[in-house]
Amino acid sequence: MSSPHCRWNLRQVMAGRGLYKTSELAPLLAGRGVVLSSAQVYRLVTSAPLRLSLETLAALCDILSCTPNDLIELTDATQSEASTRPPLEKVRPRRARVVAS
Repeated sequence: MSSPHCRWNLRQVMAGRGLYKTSELAPLLAGRGVVLSSAQVYRLVTSAPLRLSLETLAALCDILSCTPNDLIELTDATQSEASTRPPLEKVRPRRARVVAS
């Protein structure tokens, strides 16, 4: 599963590290202070989270010896959207116009 702008690769990264069951992840997270129910861990693995705490992301990266870039992959839609915007150094603020009433 993925959102329109990014792909969530937790399941693939877990498989690459020999973790195939969501039930194997819960105690590893708990050992790092992230206590989630079995349903929450299942959803975290099987679908892209809408929100993810930095604490949970850091625990996942520590458990899987990976970086956030390994877990979250930007899709072409996000990259092409960014490429159509002008670079920040070329963007200038508009001058405010004050009109007396």
